Amino acid sequence: MIKLSNANLAALPADVARPAYDRSKVTVGIVHFGVGGFHRAHQAMYLDRLMNDGEALDWGICGVGVMPSDRRMRDALTSQDGLYTLMVKPASGHYEAAVIGSIVDFLYAPDDPEAVLEMMAAPSTRIVSLTITEGGYNFHQVTGEFDLGNADVAHDLAAGAVPKTVFGLVAEAVRRRRARGIAPFTVMSCDNIQSNGDVARKMFCAFAYARDAELGAFMESRVAFPNAMVDRITPVTTGDDIAEVAGRFGIDDAWPVVCEPFAQWVIEDHFPLGRPAYEKVGAQMVADVVPYELMKLRLLNASHQALAYLGYLAGYRYAHEAAGDPLFAEFLLNYMTLEATPTLLPVPGVDLDAYRRTLIERFSNPEVRDTLARLCAESSDRIPKFLLPVVHAQLRSGGDVSRSAAVVASWARYAEGIDEQGQPIEVVDRLKDKLMATASGNRANPTAFIENRELFGDLADDARFVAAYREALASLHAVGALETVRRYR
Repeated sequence: MIKLSNANLAALPADVARPAYDRSKVTVGIVHFGVGGFHRAHQAMYLDRLMNDGEALDWGICGVGVMPSDRRMRDALTSQDGLYTLMVKPASGHYEAAVIGSIVDFLYAPDDPEAVLEMMAAPSTRIVSLTITEGGYNFHQVTGEFDLGNADVAHDLAAGAVPKTVFGLVAEAVRRRRARGIAPFTVMSCDNIQSNGDVARKMFCAFAYARDAELGAFMESRVAFPNAMVDRITPVTTGDDIAEVAGRFGIDDAWPVVCEPFAQWVIEDHFPLGRPAYEKVGAQMVADVVPYELMKLRLLNASHQALAYLGYLAGYRYAHEAAGDPLFAEFLLNYMTLEATPTLLPVPGVDLDAYRRTLIERFSNPEVRDTLARLCAESSDRIPKFLLPVVHAQLRSGGDVSRSAAVVASWARYAEGIDEQGQPIEVVDRLKDKLMATASGNRANPTAFIENRELFGDLADDARFVAAYREALASLHAVGALETVRRYR
C-alpha cells in the first residue's frame, strides 16, 4: 500500500495518472472556499489538466475551510501534501484513477483568519472561487435578499470583529487590497444557483454595504463576478470508496473522490486580472451563461429532485436503481420534455433531446452509486432554486405543472419522516424541524406544506397548482410512490 504524498508519486502504479509537473514550482493564484468532493472532481481537476500540459503553474489553489466540518478535509489533505485520488467510474466498471496536484495549500479560517485574509490580499491571488452550496449565499428563498439577521453575519458586521464568514473574509480582503493599491480579485461562484455570479455579487455587495458604504460601492463597481455552469455527478465519498482506491490501485488515500466520466463547465469570460486557459482543457468560455445554466438547473438538478423523494418512497436507495426503472425514466423524460424544456432559452450548440436522454443514462450509471439520501438532503435550498422556477414559468404560460406538483408533493410526503414500509426517514435539512412539523399534518390539511410562504411564496394561492399538488399528495398517501408515478405516464 502506497501512502499518498509528494515523495511517493513515482512509486504509484503505472495505470494511475499523476502530476507530470514539478509541484514545487506551483504558486497560489486561486483561493477556493469550500473544498469538497465536487470542487476536487471539477475545478481542481481542470487546473490539474492544464498543469500537466505545462501551463497555469501560477494558478495553484489554496483551499479555505470556514465550517467545523472543513477541519477534517484540511487534516486529510495536509497529511498527503494536498494530493488526492480522483476515481472515475464509467458504467462499464473499468475505473480510472488520477492523482490530482493542483491544490497546494489549505487554510482553516477559524484557526488562523489572518492567514486567510493575507492570502487573499496577496497580489498573486487573482481569483477567489466558491463551492459553498446553494444554502451558503445567505439569501431569503422568496425575496432573494441577503439575510443581515444571520448570527454569524451580525458578528462579522460588529466593529472590530475578526471575520468568520466567507462574506466577512472576502470583504476584508477586498478592503485591504484597495488600501494597498492592489486591484481586486475576481469572485467566481461554482455553485448550482441560477445566475450564480449575479447572486454572489448581490450577496457579497450587500454585506459590504452593510459594513461600509464606500467598500460596498467599490466592490459593486470594481469586483468581477462571472456566471458559470458546472456539472459532474459526484457522490459523497464512502468507506467503500476508500477501500476501492486501496484495493484496485494500491493507494492509501484519506479522502479520495469518486465521480462519473461526464464533466461540463461553461464560464462567462470576465476575469480582469486574467485566468487559466480553461478552454484548452474542455471548458466553454462564453459571453452568456444563462441558457446553459437554465438547461442544467431545470433539467439535471430538478430531475434529481424528481427522482429523489419519489424513488426513496418507492423503496429505492440509489439513483441508478430508480432511474433504471422504466416508469421513473419515463416520468423524468416527460417532466423534462413537457414542463422544464418549454421554460428554457435556446442553448447554442446543444441538442436538448439528446441531452435529456443522456441525463437518464448518467443517472442510471450503476457504478457511481449516488445515494437518493444525498439528493434528498437540504431540499429547502434546492427545490426553490431548481424546480419552482419551472413551476412559476409554466403557470405564467398556461403550461403543464402536474409532474412538478407531484415532485413537491413527494417532498412533503418524504418530510413526514416515515417511508412506505413504516421505517423512519432521516430528513437532512436546515429547516428540518419546521418542515417535519408541518408535514405531520399533511393528511388533516393537505395544503399546509405549500402554505410556507418563506419557501413557496404565493403558490398556495394558485388554484391550478394547488389542485395538482393535492391530487399528487392524495395519491402518494393512497397508493404509494410507484403507483403515483405510473399515473403520470
